[in-house]
Amino acid sequence: MTIAVTLQAEQFEGCRPGPHLLITAGVHGDEHVPMHAVRELIRIFRDGTHHQSLCGKLTLVPVVNESAFARNHRCGTDDLDLARTCPGNPDGTVTEQTAHALSLLIQSADYYIDLHTGGTGLTVFPLAGYCLHPDEAILGTQRQMAKAFNLPFVWGTSAELEGRSLSVARDAKVPAIYVEYLGGLSPCTEGRTACVEGCLNVMSTLGMLDRDLPANAIEEVVEDSRPQSGHMQICNPAPMTGFLELLVELGQKVKTGDPIASIGSICGNRDCIVKSKQDGRVIVLRTYPVVNEGEAIGVVAERTE
Repeated sequence: MTIAVTLQAEQFEGCRPGPHLLITAGVHGDEHVPMHAVRELIRIFRDGTHHQSLCGKLTLVPVVNESAFARNHRCGTDDLDLARTCPGNPDGTVTEQTAHALSLLIQSADYYIDLHTGGTGLTVFPLAGYCLHPDEAILGTQRQMAKAFNLPFVWGTSAELEGRSLSVARDAKVPAIYVEYLGGLSPCTEGRTACVEGCLNVMSTLGMLDRDLPANAIEEVVEDSRPQSGHMQICNPAPMTGFLELLVELGQKVKTGDPIASIGSICGNRDCIVKSKQDGRVIVLRTYPVVNEGEAIGVVAERTE
C-alpha cells in the first residue's frame, strides 16, 4: 500500500537557542477551531510578531489528519481514529501512516501541545489536560504547562491510555499537554483566541518568549490516576438509541445519581433517564440531538483524593 503521508507544517527558528515546541491541531478532522488557532499562530510568527524574541524552534501543524479533514469527520477514509492509532505504521492505511508521521514529529520535539474540541458531536468545558506521567520531573513540567495555558479547568488523568498523541509523548519522555475547547460547527472566536493566547502563555513559561502572563483564570484542578480516567468515550453510556435531551449544563457540579439526560424512543413510547455515575463537574456533553446505545452522554470529572 502506497500513500506516503507528509504532514504540512510551518517551522520558525528563533534568533537565540532554546527548546523545540510542537503544536498540532486537526488530529480529528471535524475540530476546526484549533485549526484556525494554529493558522493564526503561523500568521503571527510569519509576520514577525513575537518572532524576534523567539528562543528555540516552533513547529506548527494546523491539520494533522488531512484525510479526516477532507471528510469533515473525526476519522479518515479508513474509519480509524487517529487518537487510537499512534504510533502508527509507515506501511499501513492512511490513518496509520499519519499516526506514524505525527509520532516521529512528537519524538523530535522537546515539548508538545495538542489542540482539540469535542468535534461535531460533543462539547467540552475549556480545559488543559495531561497524563500523570511516572517521571516526577516530566509530570511537574506538564502541570506547569497546563496551568500556564490558563483555561478554567485543569485535568490530570491516567498515564495508561494507549494509541494517543500523548502516549507517544509519554514514551518519548516529551512533556505534553492537550487542550479541549467546546465543539460543534460554530467558528467560536473566543475559542480561537483562547487557544492562541494559551500557546503563547506556555511559550513564555518555557522561556521561549518574553511575554507577560495574564491573571489566573483557573477555576479547578483535578487529578485522577484510575486506569480509564481521561477516556471520554466510555463515560455515562446511553442505555438505548433515541432522541437526546440534556438535563445539565456544561461545567455544572453534579452528584452520583443526579439526572444528566433523557433519551426518548423513536415513537415516543419509551423514555429513560441517564444518571451520573460520579460526583464532580460536568466537563463533556453530547450535544448532537440523537444518541446511539453505548455512546457516552457526558463526562463528569471526579475528585479521587
